[in-house]
Amino acid sequence: MPIVAQSTETTDWVSRFADEVIEESERRAPGKPVVVASGLSPSGPIHLGNLREVMTPHLVADEIRRRGHQVRHLISWDDYDRYRKVPEGIPGVDKDEWAQHIGKPLTSVPAPKGSAYPNWAEHFKAAMVEALAELGVEFDGISQTAQYTSGVYREQVLHAMKHRGDIDAVLAQYRTKPKVGAKKSQKPVDEAELEAAEGSGAAAEDDGSSGSAGYFPYKPYCGNCEKDLTTVTSYVDDTTELSYTCNECGFAETVRLNEFNRGKLVWKVDWPMRWAYEGVVFEPSGVDHSSPGSSFQVGGQIVGIFGGKQPIGPMYAFVGISGMAKMSSSKGGVPTPGDALKIMEPQLLRWLYARRRPNQSFKIAFDQEIQRLYDEWDKLDGKVADGSALPADVAAHSRAVRTAGGELPRTVRPLPYRTLASVADITAGHQDQALRILSELDPENPLGSLDEARPRYDKAEAWINTQVPADQRTIVRDEPDVELLKSLDEASQQSLRLLLDGLESHWSLDGLTHLVYGVPKVQAGFSADATPKELPAEIKTAQRTFFALLYHLLVGRDTGPRLPTLLLAVGQERVRRLLGE
Repeated sequence: MPIVAQSTETTDWVSRFADEVIEESERRAPGKPVVVASGLSPSGPIHLGNLREVMTPHLVADEIRRRGHQVRHLISWDDYDRYRKVPEGIPGVDKDEWAQHIGKPLTSVPAPKGSAYPNWAEHFKAAMVEALAELGVEFDGISQTAQYTSGVYREQVLHAMKHRGDIDAVLAQYRTKPKVGAKKSQKPVDEAELEAAEGSGAAAEDDGSSGSAGYFPYKPYCGNCEKDLTTVTSYVDDTTELSYTCNECGFAETVRLNEFNRGKLVWKVDWPMRWAYEGVVFEPSGVDHSSPGSSFQVGGQIVGIFGGKQPIGPMYAFVGISGMAKMSSSKGGVPTPGDALKIMEPQLLRWLYARRRPNQSFKIAFDQEIQRLYDEWDKLDGKVADGSALPADVAAHSRAVRTAGGELPRTVRPLPYRTLASVADITAGHQDQALRILSELDPENPLGSLDEARPRYDKAEAWINTQVPADQRTIVRDEPDVELLKSLDEASQQSLRLLLDGLESHWSLDGLTHLVYGVPKVQAGFSADATPKELPAEIKTAQRTFFALLYHLLVGRDTGPRLPTLLLAVGQERVRRLLGE
């Protein structure tokens, strides 16, 4: 395929990696599709940290596609990994009942009760596939269960066993005995690295070795109990006869590995084997995989045994959730991409991953911070539209709103998220009332139907319903607070009169914003149009006092949704009644 002119978006990290990957792919496999890869283990909910494993190569692959090259983005579903432990907090899962399956392949573990899927792996894979479709991620999925059990890797397995001495020599470089009295590391280890340690870690007993029988990089699943708690006792290269015993149930058998498909290579051998088999040029890895002696480093040496080369592999940093610690898929309740897409549009979620370099950590907001993120996104949207955005920001925006295949579906009228959330909060699901309020935001260009504000309105409503505690929801008073109204001094009464006198002529979002901020200015003898620079500091204090009074009279609290939105939501007639007119 002829090389298309390089993208003009050369100032962001995605373009820089695309340049490098295209050049490396032409060197390794000229004329063939560029291969990038991700690996996901459906051992539990696939969370927003795992999504970086997909979004990093997706964004690079998409840039390469935009330049006219063919690309394969492989997602390797590590569904033939062992079921290591029962995650916490999974609905439909009794911990004691599912513990009996520990050691089996993930595809041999029952799905949670009530699931529509045939096994554990498919249950958790399905939610991720759905989320990736909404995010516009194009990929080729590869089930490692299917690959191993159908014999696709048979030659690679036999090759690894034949060269087990060479593999053992590489791993031996990283085998160290812990020093006496050494402090135990508190560094968190991610799910995949824990899987790796079970079959191929740095210590001798963790990398597939079998004591006096020699080293073996292959682990069979037991023919009786299906678990990988097995020990290879002998292997004959010429005949490929392999004998093993199960340490769980005592079962033992001898098989011919050239026709046996019920087992897999240990992790630190399996990963580089796949790099070579698929011709992977780009695959990122998490911090735990990239540290000295970890999977990526060791794999870089082992891949040569399979005749391949290590991919370009940037390390990616952790993704947090508004103040939460690093996410781990072994714990229940961690937010997934599907959870995020319930409360935010795919463009915003894509942007969060596109605007930060892989080695930069960032947080995804499920709290009030989501409103600020949306404000920032809308501001960027406006700058891109008027041509004032910086080149790197234009590039990140472009990667968020479209892929090489076209634009992602978007909201026709993207009203401010915080406004939509306030309206959804106040109306409590009454769509007719929501439409009335939203139509009054801009009387000269009223909303024709709620569909124009969707899907953003639905996302904001979902955020209110699922992420905002009940005691923070807004409940408008049914009756005026007579006692409070009677207790007001002359200045407070005057502020309410000024507001009520201006309601009708200012009945729009912008108009009411001007009015509620202007009342304290006018009371102090200034123009309602006076800017903060023209006003003394006391005006801000007076504004806060006035706002608190309005909140108490309308919703019985010190704070609430933005006052202009709240006033529109309550409606003129009800506002006048609650403010004592």
